[in-house]
Amino acid sequence: MKRIITAVVQNRSGVLNRVTGLMQKRQFNIESISVGRTETEGISKMTFVVHVDDHQKLEQLTKQLNKQIDVLKVTDLSDKAIVARELALIKVVSNAQLRNEIQGIIEPFRASIIDVSKDSLAIQVTGKPDKIEALIELLRPYGIKDIARTGLTAFARGHQPQVTEFTSYSILK
Repeated sequence: MKRIITAVVQNRSGVLNRVTGLMQKRQFNIESISVGRTETEGISKMTFVVHVDDHQKLEQLTKQLNKQIDVLKVTDLSDKAIVARELALIKVVSNAQLRNEIQGIIEPFRASIIDVSKDSLAIQVTGKPDKIEALIELLRPYGIKDIARTGLTAFARGHQPQVTEFTSYSILK
């Protein structure tokens, strides 16, 4: 089953390598990963989408992550109400005659054209991964030249009880 795990970490060199190395050693498949700074100086948040077979393996993963010295907090967001988004840039083969047609396809997705060249369009779209997949499938017949995706980033909606949260931090309190 697919799980969304966040890890709040100290923003130091090598942290991402150690965390992904741990997942590799434990044979967890990372479907997507995104990392960025938080509102606190020197602190970053990693968001992983991983496939975990059962609850015991999920618990093993969170415990192993918490043992990492630079990891401050690990949270499984999978069963919570969350806000989750991904960004995709899609370069599509296009000429002057197809541009209006492609604009009509991307408009319901709230996507936008961010670059135009003689033979292609660059499109930006944000949303849930299934929305992005749907747009990619609609654009595929036109010829996709390139795709760049950020991976999912997420956090819990509002204030929710921290039932499935595993922490080992004191800096953030």
